[in-house]
Amino acid sequence: MTHDGAADDAALTRAADDPAAFEALVARHSGVLHAYLDRRAPHAADDLLAEVWLRAFAGRASFDAARGTARAWLYGVARHVLAEHWRKVGAPVPAVGETAPVDPWHAVDQRLDAQAVAPLIRRIMRELPAVERELLLLVIWEELTPAEAAAVVGIPQGTARSRLHRARTRLRDALTPAGGAYAPAHRMTGDLT
Repeated sequence: MTHDGAADDAALTRAADDPAAFEALVARHSGVLHAYLDRRAPHAADDLLAEVWLRAFAGRASFDAARGTARAWLYGVARHVLAEHWRKVGAPVPAVGETAPVDPWHAVDQRLDAQAVAPLIRRIMRELPAVERELLLLVIWEELTPAEAAAVVGIPQGTARSRLHRARTRLRDALTPAGGAYAPAHRMTGDLT
């Protein structure tokens, strides 16, 4: 999904005085925010999304474009709503990948590769510090920029880039043959196509 960050920023800024301007944000971002919530709390995603929009609307005047994009601000609201949800239910946050929906249309070899590597990826993701894991998921799953992900978790952009680099390096090292771990069939045979 493509988005127009400048238009989102302008709409959210305008919404402080013109509540109707908020509708464009709801139309553009409901799908991706629901997906974000669904991957983390599938049984509560609909209710959580409604809460995200209620809080975002109520707090729209607090948005400051100088501190980050509207998109990052909305993900930040979603992240806070999700954290509050987990505190209320008293449950631990599910392990990475446990709530990801299964896509039945992947080719068989892709599914076998994914099944073979999934336990390793889950282990590495669990071992990452919480902020590194969240940054990586925001950039990979939610397609936020590193700067937007930094704003969501509330750390400086340079720190976010450094932590993302460390997290990606750990994953890459774990998935390379030199690390003695999993290597997809095309890497083992030398066929890079």
